Amino acid sequence: MAGVRAALSRAPMSTVSVRIAPSAKCLFDDPVRISVSGLSPLQEVTLRASLTDETGVPFRSSARYRADGSGELDLTSSPALGGSYTGVEPMGMVWSLLPETPHRRLVKRDVQTPFFVNFEVYEGHAPPGHLLAQVTNERGFLGEGVQRIPVREGKVRATFFQPPGPGPFPGIIDIYGTGGGLPEYRASLLASRGFATLALAYYSYEDLPKQMKEFHLEYFEDAVNYMLRHPQIKGPGIGLLGHSKGGDLVLSMASLLKGITAAATINGAVTTVGAALHYKDLILPPISFDVKRRTFPQPGIVNIVECMDNLLAPENRKSLIPVEKSEGKLLFIVGEDDQNWKSEFMANAAADILQAHGKERPDIVVYPGTGHYIEPPYFPMCAASMHFLVGMPVMWGGEPRAHSRAQEEAWKKIQDFFRNHLDKEPLASKL
Repeated sequence: MAGVRAALSRAPMSTVSVRIAPSAKCLFDDPVRISVSGLSPLQEVTLRASLTDETGVPFRSSARYRADGSGELDLTSSPALGGSYTGVEPMGMVWSLLPETPHRRLVKRDVQTPFFVNFEVYEGHAPPGHLLAQVTNERGFLGEGVQRIPVREGKVRATFFQPPGPGPFPGIIDIYGTGGGLPEYRASLLASRGFATLALAYYSYEDLPKQMKEFHLEYFEDAVNYMLRHPQIKGPGIGLLGHSKGGDLVLSMASLLKGITAAATINGAVTTVGAALHYKDLILPPISFDVKRRTFPQPGIVNIVECMDNLLAPENRKSLIPVEKSEGKLLFIVGEDDQNWKSEFMANAAADILQAHGKERPDIVVYPGTGHYIEPPYFPMCAASMHFLVGMPVMWGGEPRAHSRAQEEAWKKIQDFFRNHLDKEPLASKL
């Protein structure tokens, strides 16, 4: 019997193929169908995926599978029996990728080049045997026809991504967090989905401030006016999207600047964080942090979720963003397990402030098992990585499977939100 089973468990490499559908070339936020054919009935195999980031760090995943009675394996219906994940996970080989270098987050710096994910099928389970088949999935960031245009307009340092076609398009300004620089990958993907998007740098880039000491909202106002004047922006207003520190900047812009129709924050704060914010005669000081409240759940990793002072305490109200002045629609995307700060509490605090001033309660979408870095779909969850201000790796929170689900759903929610509120007829004239 053992000899019969051994005979059934093998298929020669020449008969086995692994396929990516509908195409082996796609955008990074596209789902694909991964299947293997030519196996023996009920053959046990191990699938491995690998990706090397732009600094040379490998990310890897692995899962054990068993073919069906016809020798076929389809990740949309076949369950993983163990490895980086279990169960039916069509994109599990991608979202479960882990870095070989600890505390490394997958980031795309040059959106003009794709990531390449290599899939390999090996005979047997642990330890896997011979390589049976392999294929490469090219996952890009610029859709066909999307234009990438560097922007150096006055003091504004940014990149404008224009979708293909005649336009005009709904416009969005995209702002990231404390890492600084000019991340473009979310903006380029949004443009690939039909939004004219400005990826905006605000410090640690070219001639912008090198450190987070203070920011002037007039800089961000210049970026808003650039978008409002742009002939490819539909108007009458624009949208804003910000993550983490970018979230409180987006809320400040939506509260104090004109021309904002819709603003979405991803695990943002309702108080000024990390640096004072100036606008005309207004100064919002940063809320204080008590480093004594930090904990060390693992050697070399710090948890700072309790370090932020109570933002509703009387002495901290001067740091609160005046969200009651906002005129546009607001959306809060929240990871319930955010270990950077208490995002759900802050989203509800913003809602309470708005309602206390007779304003409509904003949309708040809370995702259980989800951490701080809610990225576009299929980016692997980062449980901990270097925090620029803290100076050591911090916990971000999240459970990989739930976090991946949240990224898919939040990406759709954000796009639907902007389409619902920005896709209107343009005014005859704009600023």
